[in-house]
Amino acid sequence: MFRRRKPEDDFAAALYKRVAEQARMPELFEDCGIPDTLDGRFDSLALHAALVIDRLRREPDGEALSQAFFDAMFRHLDLTLREIGIQDLGVGRRIKIMAEGLHGRALAYREALNGGGPTPLAEVLRRNAYGGTSPQDSEAVVRLEAYVRNYARSLGTTARNDLIK
Repeated sequence: MFRRRKPEDDFAAALYKRVAEQARMPELFEDCGIPDTLDGRFDSLALHAALVIDRLRREPDGEALSQAFFDAMFRHLDLTLREIGIQDLGVGRRIKIMAEGLHGRALAYREALNGGGPTPLAEVLRRNAYGGTSPQDSEAVVRLEAYVRNYARSLGTTARNDLIK
């Protein structure tokens, strides 16, 4: 409440809102098979956030910008957990688990997209983007992989100020 606002905070909050909207697109759940559950929605958000954080890090002030995005995301998740009735003592523990989950997923996605890891992107998605369950339709993973590659490519070619559009 009394902390000084940093210049990147407003941009990061607007970008987080846009990314959260993108992560809730019906096509991800209907066509790509991500389960429309609390876990599935977090996995979709984590996937999108990891790609955006990687993109933000390429900016001259990328570390501060990506941290502001991360902070905006977890402020929103904290509020969401409280709104769905998680007790105050449980919120911090769940936020920690979510942050660790985002970090692990981000590393796996980055390695798979850059071809530097031993695991292909489709397998990384199968393990991390389906709310802890295997997709029923094997073609769903193929569609999700195509979507992710396209989204990452689009982020890479989009100017910083256009990311919130």
